[in-house]
Amino acid sequence: MGQQSKQPPNVVFIAVDDLRNELGAYGSAVKSPYMDAIASEGNLFTHHYVQVPTCGASRHALLTGYRPWKPVHLSNQAIEKELSDKSEGTTPETFIHRFKQAGYHTVGIGKISHSADGFVYGYEEEPSERRELPHSWSELIFDPGKWKTGWNAFFAYANGENRQSLKKQVKPYEKGSVEDEGYPDGLTTELALSKLRELQQQHKPFFIGVGFFKPHLPFNAPKKYWDLYDRDSILLSANPELPEAINAKSLHESGEFNQYALGEEKAGLQEPVSEGYARKLKHAYFASISYIDAQIGRIQEELNTLGLAENTIIVIWGDHGWHLGDQRVWGKHTLFESALKSTLIIKSPFERHQGKKVTAVAETVDIYPTLMELCDIEIGHAIDGQSLVGSMESNEYQSEEVAYSYFKQGISMRTDRYRLTQYFREEEPTIELYDYRSDPYETKNRAMESPEVLERLLPILKKGNTGLYDVR
Repeated sequence: MGQQSKQPPNVVFIAVDDLRNELGAYGSAVKSPYMDAIASEGNLFTHHYVQVPTCGASRHALLTGYRPWKPVHLSNQAIEKELSDKSEGTTPETFIHRFKQAGYHTVGIGKISHSADGFVYGYEEEPSERRELPHSWSELIFDPGKWKTGWNAFFAYANGENRQSLKKQVKPYEKGSVEDEGYPDGLTTELALSKLRELQQQHKPFFIGVGFFKPHLPFNAPKKYWDLYDRDSILLSANPELPEAINAKSLHESGEFNQYALGEEKAGLQEPVSEGYARKLKHAYFASISYIDAQIGRIQEELNTLGLAENTIIVIWGDHGWHLGDQRVWGKHTLFESALKSTLIIKSPFERHQGKKVTAVAETVDIYPTLMELCDIEIGHAIDGQSLVGSMESNEYQSEEVAYSYFKQGISMRTDRYRLTQYFREEEPTIELYDYRSDPYETKNRAMESPEVLERLLPILKKGNTGLYDVR
């Protein structure tokens, strides 16, 4: 153990798809004891915001440390188009590649980049051998089980079918009469545990990325996790109506959700879904989180059993949020708080970082330099993120106290009090301002009544536009 403690810290990076601030540690009714325990021992970030509210683009920002500066960076093809076919150079393709350059053994399991298993191919295509990240992984492994391919597993139902094979004639949720390994995330956990046992014998620092699918649609989880909840006690959205003084173009008609053709109701901006259906969907989302929480608990327990916990950094990151009926939306893909605010927990083995709730504003691009600083690795090139280590130690604001996000022809900026969004579109209004001190649920755009706030914040917002949009 003495020799182990002299090594650079290991890193277990856990990406959880579509995980908003919906954990017990954040005050939610979700039952997440294992993630809550990790948060209580480490740093829980209460104001973490993603760069882009869609999976592939958010992960491109995470992996590179760059905010979007061209349109492809807003799409799910960002990693494939920007990284997948590049030759290896001295500048790393991702922070994982930088770990590998620094002597770490890097292992990817599941969805860390955009692809479900790390290889580039379409939802209904045969798997390829073309890696999304050709230079980052020492090993890239995945067990698709009876679903046979990564993308089939991503949209898996317990009977071995998937959304594609069933031509979308499926419900957006399932209460499976199966054990944890009856869905792909349980198989991912088994792979992670096996790999940790193997890595423990190598006496070399490692980075292991574990990408869980749930609570991404469909909200499918074993029955025992559904049984943790009394549906009637699940609260409905606190903001189920359209905000005042906005254009509906700022929202959307829940197209991804509505692809699940056997859902009892369709979502849309004309009216909310029924209260009963909203509770059923939230129940399914909560059960999916509890399922993943149990998987993370098994990984944490294995780290303790193997004697690795005392020299391992654990990161739990949600790639974006999700509207659970907020503003009548079921999905991500907006520049509102529900879509942009996501889970971030960093548990460091260093005592000075333990047991602290960080309220400072943080961005996903900040994770790259934070991990480099914690592991004492030079980055070697300029990125947009700023290390969060100072905030982890003192909870003081670091650098600019803002987080920038991008989507729907717009740029949004979050400060500790406000969200300012500018859309580069024809439909008015193109400026939205929300004051969380007086209106925590974004019920009214206050841009017209707050000219002095706009005058102060608009110049800061413009700093976030690095050529992505023409400034009018």
